Amino acid sequence: MQRNRLRNVVVLVGALVFVFPFYYMVVGSLQKEPDTSVAGAIPSGGLTLDNYAAINGRVDLAQTLLNSGIFTGGVILGTLVLGVLAGYALARLHFRGRGTLFAVMLLVQIIPFQLLMIPLYVMIVRTYGLADSYAGMILPFAINSTAVFLFRQFFLQLPEDLFSAARLDGAGELRILWSVALPLVRPALLTATLVTFIGPWNEFLWPFLVTKDADMQPLAVALANYISNVAGSVANPFGSILAGAVVLAAPAVVLFVLFQRHFTSSDLGSGVKG
Repeated sequence: MQRNRLRNVVVLVGALVFVFPFYYMVVGSLQKEPDTSVAGAIPSGGLTLDNYAAINGRVDLAQTLLNSGIFTGGVILGTLVLGVLAGYALARLHFRGRGTLFAVMLLVQIIPFQLLMIPLYVMIVRTYGLADSYAGMILPFAINSTAVFLFRQFFLQLPEDLFSAARLDGAGELRILWSVALPLVRPALLTATLVTFIGPWNEFLWPFLVTKDADMQPLAVALANYISNVAGSVANPFGSILAGAVVLAAPAVVLFVLFQRHFTSSDLGSGVKG
């Protein structure tokens, strides 16, 4: 009993440590007067939404949120479709060079994106002319080797009898993937969605390079420009910056809270008897 109580206390303290920055960010975004000290975590002098109005007056939050949503949604769609197809092929199809291809895919993960940025910029912007476009932002992130690895591992866990039975019934590989494999790897789909969402939603450098039109910039880029050029001219720059940070962080937090219980669930055993 005492050990359980100590464990609960440790977990509670750890939770408070992790939650405090988010609490401080929200409270700071609602304060009238800037207070960068730790005491600023205690609301004083009333709360207001003026900081949100101030940043929305300089940055079109609705348009930048839409741009971020399209950018992130396109990346997630590409990651799921291409990741599922590639993961299934590497896990369940037998072809020459499959092991080598998988090893090369793992090696790709250790290459920093910054090393590929210049050739990607030349190809996307100068060769294909996709500057200031959603396609130009999405294409470099449309395939994710981590997602491919994740799907491959989940597909490998599925019983071989399921695939053999489907093939005996005359089902093709795409039909097997859609009707048999995908319903059993829903935790992988949700995990890949959340992990992929965080990347493009917070991505700054690549959209900053390929978008010069303010109407095409996602929220992360617009906020960086606001901090650099405009924040100092408002009454409470600290509060306005935190207000922008709340808007940027809120969708990721909500997505995780809504779907966290699905990450530990699995239906791998539901497709076979005995």
